[in-house]
Order: sequence, then C-alpha cells, then structure tokens
Amino acid sequence: MKDKLKNIKFQNQQNQKSQFDILKIEELYQRTGLNHSIEIHHKIEFYILIFIEKGKGKHAIDFTDYDCSKGTVLTIRKDQIHKFFKSNTIKGFLLVFTNDFLVSYLEKMEAQKTMLLFNELLSVPKLQLNDSHYKNVSQIINRIENEYFSINDNHSLSVIRNELHILTTQLLRIKANSKQINFEKKYLKEFLEFQNLVENLVTKTTKVQDYANKIGVSTKTLNTITKSIVNKSAKAFIDEICTKQIKRLLLNTKLSVKEIAYKSGFEETTNFYKYFKRQANVTPEQFRLEN
Repeated sequence: MKDKLKNIKFQNQQNQKSQFDILKIEELYQRTGLNHSIEIHHKIEFYILIFIEKGKGKHAIDFTDYDCSKGTVLTIRKDQIHKFFKSNTIKGFLLVFTNDFLVSYLEKMEAQKTMLLFNELLSVPKLQLNDSHYKNVSQIINRIENEYFSINDNHSLSVIRNELHILTTQLLRIKANSKQINFEKKYLKEFLEFQNLVENLVTKTTKVQDYANKIGVSTKTLNTITKSIVNKSAKAFIDEICTKQIKRLLLNTKLSVKEIAYKSGFEETTNFYKYFKRQANVTPEQFRLEN
C-alpha cells in the first residue's frame, strides 16, 4: 500500500511568528528539502489562494483537475486535498494563511461572508478573471508582496491582513456579479448550518431526517433549502460530503477498507462497497490505487 497521504501544517520559514506567507509558484516548483511532494495529493491545515499571472497548467483540488491560465484564481480551504502539476510556463502567486490570521480579526458576520469565497460547495473553487478584474487583483497582490518583502516593518502584517480582506471581498464581488454565488439567497444561513452539521456528523448518520430534526425543520423544508442553494436534494448533498470524506480516509490513512467502512458509519462492508461504487464509479481499492 502507498504511504499515508501527508497532512500539511502551516509553516512560515521566513517569519515563524507570522500566520501569513506569500510565495511565487515558479519558486515553489524549484524548492528542495520539502517534507512532501507537491505533485502528490496532500491535505492542508490552512487556506491557499492561487493567482496565475501567465502560462498554462492545471491544479487538482479534492480530486478534480482545473485548467489554469492568466487570470485564474483558485481558492482552497482548510482540510481540502490538493496537488500541483508542475508547468514550465506557469507564473503567479500563492497566498497562504491560517484561519486566525484573517477571520479572527473580523466581525462575525463579515468573517462568515469572507469565508464563503473558500466554500467549494457553494461555487467552484476556480474563478477566471477578465482583463479589468485581473489588473485590479494583480495590483492588490503586488501591494501585499511589496509590504511583505520590501517594507516589512511592525505594521506590515496588519496592512497585509487588511489588503487580504479587500482582496477576498473583491473576489466575492466578482463571483456575485457573475452569478457564481448569491449572498442574498433565501435559506443561505440555514444551508450553512446544515453543511456544518453534515461535515461534522456524516460518519454517524446520512439520514435526511436526522439533520432535519437537529435544525428543527421538516425534511421537505430541508430539501427546499438545499435545492435553493446548490440545486440538489438534501440526500444528494449528504452523499456528496460523505463520499468526499471517504475518499480522504482512503488516501489519508492506512486503514483497511473494512475499517474505513466502519469509521464511515457502515455496519456492513458490502453495503459500503455498493455505496462508494455508486457514488464514485470505482471501488475503494481502485480509487486508492489510482490516486
């Protein structure tokens, strides 16, 4: 069996006290001495915002490959799995930060709104900027880079935190204006509560009724909520998260398939096999082998 998938913690080699870092993609490709291969799936314990300045390539986020070119922005949230595909032409930036660096300094409602940008269940993690948006985003990132590397005084991290908030808000505006995400949708608050419950409890139950009871609504209302926000039934949404978590266990642990079945809430391994193959179109062993 292949080695356990790496779980990458935030580490800033330049400033160990900082919970933010910015680096050029082309320089990351040349780095040696890393304790993991960036070209193999790895799980992160922080947030990443990738901005492509030029070139073409692709990047994998939660087992989906996204094409990248000038103006591509990719958002990756804590606990997601991703990997790089090295490209000789790609140039751009990675902005890397912890939850505390940005969110803990914001008012609660503003923090929730900001983190919607990284919620891949509300919209795809890829945003393709037009020329005008590209120029605006590039200017913000260049200011962050200059503040981080050139100015670098006692005020720099506070300035960077505010610039990062501006950047995420601008990207949210672009997504909202292009109808990729809708903050005004009815049931958004209820959907986020449901999502949080499923992500924390899906290994214990995949029953729609159980989640409806916890939220205090009927199953019909819960289906209305999920169809309104992500255009799928509550059961389909639960299955999507359940399958994603099973995939992470298959790659992130050396547990046997039988052990993963039990850990995922399945009493019978045969039922687990049927469920996973129906959702992923491959057996658990095939998924492990291919990834």
